[in-house]
Amino acid sequence: MRKAKPKKRVILPDPVFNDQKVSKFVNHLMYDGKKNTSYEIFYHALDVVKGKMANEEKSALEIWKTALDNITPQVEVKSRRIGGATFQVPTEVRPDRKESVAMKNLISFARKRGGKSMAEKLAAEIMDAYNNQGGAFKRKEDMHRMAEANRAFAHFRF
Repeated sequence: MRKAKPKKRVILPDPVFNDQKVSKFVNHLMYDGKKNTSYEIFYHALDVVKGKMANEEKSALEIWKTALDNITPQVEVKSRRIGGATFQVPTEVRPDRKESVAMKNLISFARKRGGKSMAEKLAAEIMDAYNNQGGAFKRKEDMHRMAEANRAFAHFRF
């Protein structure tokens, strides 16, 4: 490589839970630099989760973290061109990308839900992911299924 690798930016932990993961999630959730709005949406979503899942012994933050773990993909397929043919080659996902993909999937499927406010849609998607269902969980399953189907091309890994 000609240029040096750019330094990883340090993300400050959020004010309520003092957690970096929450800050990253809020950054993915944010539109047009409206960070306060996205913090409000996230915290309201956690309040909704706490209200609806009161019978769980976990806190709302732990439920959210478990939901993220449930929708985190382990493998993905990447297109690789070899001799005129394009193969879908299964590769393992880097740890930082795993987290990012899981967060983006959770947010995008929450946005696609119908009706209500974003906080309620996000809360519903978090609860679905916690219970191993919903759009984001299905996306993870599809990614794993694609990788399994193309396991024959794993020797093209780069």
